[in-house]
Amino acid sequence: MFTLPIHHTPPLLVEDMTPWQLYGGLRGRINRRSFWLHGVLALLLVGGVAVALLEIAGLHPDRAETLANLLIAWPAITISAKRWHDRDRAAWWVLITLVPLIGQLWALIDNGFLPGTRGENRFGAEPRR
Repeated sequence: MFTLPIHHTPPLLVEDMTPWQLYGGLRGRINRRSFWLHGVLALLLVGGVAVALLEIAGLHPDRAETLANLLIAWPAITISAKRWHDRDRAAWWVLITLVPLIGQLWALIDNGFLPGTRGENRFGAEPRR
């Protein structure tokens, strides 16, 4: 008898949250891998595609970039907030990016390179590593 092969989701794509929770809500924690995949790579791709489509539609490049940035602003904030939670810091730390250059660099280093707290913290269970 012929059986179809069972497909498993690659470990790299397994997440503790649904996309709605990941990109829409401020609760929970994510690890560095999720930050880079969802907070940097995915949002850059979505932003780039949005800019291209808006320019094809006839919008001025500056206006297309502004609209694309507005499109990805909330998902970027939620991803960063969850990463701050993994570092056992309040989501208010997202506001550090408003400090020109230094704040953005600080947030990138803290969110992208430093490990989160081990075990459960005040923001929830430790995400899968």
